[in-house]
Amino acid sequence: MSTWHVRDRVIRVDRPVVLGILNVTPDSFSDGGNFFSPDAAVAHATRMVAEGADVVDVGGESTRPQGAVPVDAAAEIARVLPVVRALRAALPELVVSVDTNKAAVAEAVLAAGAHAINDVSALRLDPAMADTCARHGAGVILMHSRGGVRDMATFVHATYADVVDEVARELARALDAGRAAGIADDAMVLDPGVGFAKRGEHSLAVLAGLPRLAALGRPLLVGASRKRFIGEITHVTEPAARVHGTTGAHVAALCAGARLFRVHDVRAARESLDVAWAVLRAGAEA
Repeated sequence: MSTWHVRDRVIRVDRPVVLGILNVTPDSFSDGGNFFSPDAAVAHATRMVAEGADVVDVGGESTRPQGAVPVDAAAEIARVLPVVRALRAALPELVVSVDTNKAAVAEAVLAAGAHAINDVSALRLDPAMADTCARHGAGVILMHSRGGVRDMATFVHATYADVVDEVARELARALDAGRAAGIADDAMVLDPGVGFAKRGEHSLAVLAGLPRLAALGRPLLVGASRKRFIGEITHVTEPAARVHGTTGAHVAALCAGARLFRVHDVRAARESLDVAWAVLRAGAEA
């Protein structure tokens, strides 16, 4: 469980691993339009790597809580493919992940050298996605969600008897689907989908319940950065200003068993997680 295989790379997850978010969308909830051009995207990726990002996760379709608008595969490819090509040329050692739920997009970016696919539907929305990832030997992030792009970040599907148990069962089904398609276990990591089809109390419950999700046997990724539940607790309304609340969520998740973190604010995440990890290691060795 201490490695994540992403094509020809092996990422060790025996320490905190930071994935820097690179949204190349006009409408993402906290940074839409900021890095739309390949030059701007490469500059931001370079900055995130300097601040300690291990992976850069490129996204071309917003799943924001209000008013998410699906884009077709051609439009999404037009957004992300030039950025993936530019990143591979400018930063050849960088591990590049692409956030998409469409097999056609995955095919295009993997052919261009991307290493992993971050599927916010955990292989639900496109029946060809699992096979595409398997053929390329891609790393795969399976994120829990319900519904489609328009409503997966809303509360429409946020009905649970036991949210941790149901998330665990639904992620287990996603793992089985990946295995059935030929995706290796060590290529898959699991994301409980904080804020996706979850009210604030559900997001808190899945973070507290990470040890139960770890029983599925794969590394856990948490994407809590700037999320709505943090604003509900801290009363910080501007997403970009939720750095301190995000840090609290990251450290709590690390203590509960998460090892990968998808973040906007890389330096804050890198430094806080490294210090928290050093404390945890000192305690384990005492």
